[in-house]
Amino acid sequence: MKKLLLITLVASTLVFTSCFKDDDAPLIVETSTTIINENPGGGGDDCPVVAVTGEVANGTVWTNDNIYQLNQKVVVPAGATLTINPGTIIKGSSGTGSLASALIVARGGTLNANGTASEPIIFTSTQDNITCGQTAGTNLDENDRGLWGGLIVLGNAPCSFSGDIAEAQIEGIPADDTFGLYGGTDANDSSGSMRYISIRHGGALIGEGNEINGLTLGGVGNGTIIDNIEVVGNVDDGVEFFGGTCDASNLLVWAQGDDAIDIDQAYSGTIDNVVVVLGDISDHAFEIDGPEGTGSGAFTLQNATIIGNAVTANGEYADYRSNAQGHTENVYAFGFKAESDVELDNDGVATNYNNGDLTFGPWEIVLPTGVTDVTSIFVNKAETVTVTGFGSTATAVTEGTQTVGATTSNLSWTYSNVEGGLGF
Repeated sequence: MKKLLLITLVASTLVFTSCFKDDDAPLIVETSTTIINENPGGGGDDCPVVAVTGEVANGTVWTNDNIYQLNQKVVVPAGATLTINPGTIIKGSSGTGSLASALIVARGGTLNANGTASEPIIFTSTQDNITCGQTAGTNLDENDRGLWGGLIVLGNAPCSFSGDIAEAQIEGIPADDTFGLYGGTDANDSSGSMRYISIRHGGALIGEGNEINGLTLGGVGNGTIIDNIEVVGNVDDGVEFFGGTCDASNLLVWAQGDDAIDIDQAYSGTIDNVVVVLGDISDHAFEIDGPEGTGSGAFTLQNATIIGNAVTANGEYADYRSNAQGHTENVYAFGFKAESDVELDNDGVATNYNNGDLTFGPWEIVLPTGVTDVTSIFVNKAETVTVTGFGSTATAVTEGTQTVGATTSNLSWTYSNVEGGLGF
């Protein structure tokens, strides 16, 4: 049992107002508050712990001489801006269902969280013994998952919803909490800027078979900057794009429980320079879905290195499903099992492939033992639609001779590289 410390702080920059359901924790409204420190690495004069619950006031700044403890849902509401300085550590409290902790940027809210390669912003669990001035603790690793929720960013950009509704509620947030709505008509919408952020040990259970992603992007517009984001040891997906138009660059996902990069609802931005390292319980490196309504949009996913292993029970390269539309190119893959595949999942996506709405550029794959033909990795599982040429852009290579893939040195700053020893 970790020791609980009681610390009294003056937190004049944190002001909270109510918009939560009755079963959520009370909101902190005092400027001087008693804080329960659950952090094994926090507490004391050198690194006080600031507990945060509820809505964040406009102009709030989180600094790297404190640890910020998320107690249940913390919301950046419409009209408010939260700034997180480089090197700041944010820890999510444990809990499931309505008690799961998460930082949520509502539509119209702004998060400016700009770390640096030497001072990344770190989202982790209260069980992590990391403290101020550090980039890693010593008591958790990539197999510690579901210890808190995750980071959710919502915007006003177009999404393709079933029934062509204008907006929807993001998964994981109860329907009567309006800060969970996303989608709209503003492709240029901005939710702020997020750079050099490491998100670790998240994915708390919020319902049967439903966990929070490491980073959830719902209807996020292309005015938003998303660059150098790492997700480590999340129960569900690493990064999931629900519609929207934002671009994202320099993403790394390690040891997620489900899919590393997940695209849904006609996401139509560009994802550039991606590294995926599957863990022992990971599923797909990529899971790509298309529009759910009549609205359309095509993604671009380019310059990716995806690394499998022989342990993962599922461990697939990619699954293109339910009307997926877009382009994937310059992918380097190695370390997968012989039975792993790149899959067209159904008739709809196979039809899109035949019509040129789903296209593939170069893939270079180190063939698993027992596989002699690289095109056999590309599998059409449609029931009635046949395709020709699927896998024709793929080439078999030996490790180290690849000419495509991610520029991994861009991600040398990450926990995955420094602590996981990826050798970037």
